[in-house]
Amino acid sequence: MVAYTNTGTALAQRTRVWAAALSVVGFALLTAAGAHLAVPLPGTPVPMTLQTLFVLLAGVTLGPRLGALSMLFYLLLGSTGYHVFALGNWGFTTIFGATGGYLLGFVLAQPVIGLLAKPDQKRWQRGFAAVVAGNAIIFGCGLIWLSLWMGTGLGQTLAFGLWPFIPGMLVKTALAGTLGGLVQPSVRRLLRG
Repeated sequence: MVAYTNTGTALAQRTRVWAAALSVVGFALLTAAGAHLAVPLPGTPVPMTLQTLFVLLAGVTLGPRLGALSMLFYLLLGSTGYHVFALGNWGFTTIFGATGGYLLGFVLAQPVIGLLAKPDQKRWQRGFAAVVAGNAIIFGCGLIWLSLWMGTGLGQTLAFGLWPFIPGMLVKTALAGTLGGLVQPSVRRLLRG
C-alpha cells in the first residue's frame, strides 16, 4: 500500500513538472509567434505586435513564477540567436535597442499579473485588473527605456511608444482578460496536480 502511494505521488509530481515545463516553453513560443505578427509603424522604432496578448495570458494562466520563467526563456531564446523578437530580430542588440524596455517589462509584469489574477470566485475582475496592471508595467518600462534610447522628451516618447498602441492594447486587454478567465482554472489546477 505504501509503495503504491509513493508511486502515485511520484507520477503526480512528474506530471506537474512536465506540465510546468511545457507551459513555460509553450508561452515563450506563443510570444515569439506573436512577435512575428508585427506591423512596422512609420516614424517609430516600435512595431505593433500580437506578442503582448501572450505575455498577458502567461501571467494570468501560469501565475507569477512560471509566467516569469516563460518570459525569461523567451528572452534567452532571442539573446542566443533565435529570431523570436519582433520583425525577426534577435540578439543583445535588440534587448538593448529601442524595444528593450518593453522586453524587460514582459518579465517584470509577470509577478504582478500572476498575483493579481488569483483563481477565485472574482477571477474575471481580478483577471482584467491584472492585465491592466501588466500593460502599465510593460508600457512604463518600454517608455522609460525608449526615452533614454532616443533621447526624447515625454511628448515625443508618448507619440512613438504609447499613443499608436492604445487601440491594440484595449483589444489585447479584453482578449487576455476573457481568455485568461476561461482557461486559468484548468491550467492552474493541472499545474498544482
